[in-house]
Amino acid sequence: MSKAQLTRTGILRMALGGGAADPLLPAEGGGGRRAPFLLRALRIAVVVCLYWFTSIAMVFLNKYLLDSPSLRLDAPLFVTFFQCALTAALCLGLSLGAACGPPCSGLPTLRLDPKVSRSVLPLSAVFIGMVTSNNLCLKHVGVAFYNVGRSLTTVFNVLLSYLLLKQTTSLYALLACGVIIGGFWLGVDQEGAEGTLSWTGIFFGILASLCVSLNAIYTKKVLPVVDGSIWRLTFYNNVNACVLFFPLMMLLGEFRTLYHFDKLGSPSFWGVMTLGGVFGFAIGYVTGLQIKFTSPLTHNVSGTAKACAQTVLAVIYFEETKSFLWWTSNLMVLGGSFAYTWVKGLEMRKVQEDPNVKSSERNETGV
Repeated sequence: MSKAQLTRTGILRMALGGGAADPLLPAEGGGGRRAPFLLRALRIAVVVCLYWFTSIAMVFLNKYLLDSPSLRLDAPLFVTFFQCALTAALCLGLSLGAACGPPCSGLPTLRLDPKVSRSVLPLSAVFIGMVTSNNLCLKHVGVAFYNVGRSLTTVFNVLLSYLLLKQTTSLYALLACGVIIGGFWLGVDQEGAEGTLSWTGIFFGILASLCVSLNAIYTKKVLPVVDGSIWRLTFYNNVNACVLFFPLMMLLGEFRTLYHFDKLGSPSFWGVMTLGGVFGFAIGYVTGLQIKFTSPLTHNVSGTAKACAQTVLAVIYFEETKSFLWWTSNLMVLGGSFAYTWVKGLEMRKVQEDPNVKSSERNETGV
């Protein structure tokens, strides 16, 4: 997942892999005839384009809100808080619409249970770290470098799987991680050579990568608390985040910043804020659509290709000039991510086809 990019996508993807079915997504299988090939191909193309558009638009909107010279709003926690609040409101609104019939009839009824909220709190703390560090990384680095700055998620997945779950990784997957690390350091070096390096942005990019990996692990642990419902988990997670953001915003003086912000009463500002929040909520849904209509492996390949397109668009849009080695760093990160996805896909297929594989090996391959 350029996977990251996303902000709430990690939770939704984990649930799609091992939780209750998403009532908003089309059912798999079924007893009817399969759609004609051209229709299925067109449907897949539309879903992939929708995923690309939503993900890229979300990144550019957040960059505008976090670091636009015309906006001049130095309140990244407030931007993140607003998006979490809007996500919680949208979850609640969809739940209230369950009585209206399809497609909302399968949604669970949401109500705030303090006991469940406390159980979800450890995940919410990691979630806050993830979305905040994502946005702070984007604030301090360019959109073109954003993918490289947050590229170590795969490496942390392997490291945490070994440290916390005692699961080893194959040599080929480790080599792919080595390529990603090499691309990351080359990208940092080239940003420094061009005079655009922000060590603050690098720090938050590394922290974001770590939090995305921790978020996936804690999501697996917390899902049973909400009966495997991703909608309940998303609702509780974002409600908890809204509560926890208040003391953080007060501590960092963002309420004072908002008081002096000259566009606080501007409808256009709130329009962009709302649009960014809607895209932040929608990315999880379209991610689920892409996985349903293709496969997790194809989704990761699509995410890698999307990251490449996003980088090229950012360079063109911001009229930047990049060196050959800078582009090489991006290709190394994208190539390493694709290779890792491909290797893990082959390993998973081998596990599924071999009934004699031990359960521990199945778990290892599925990381």
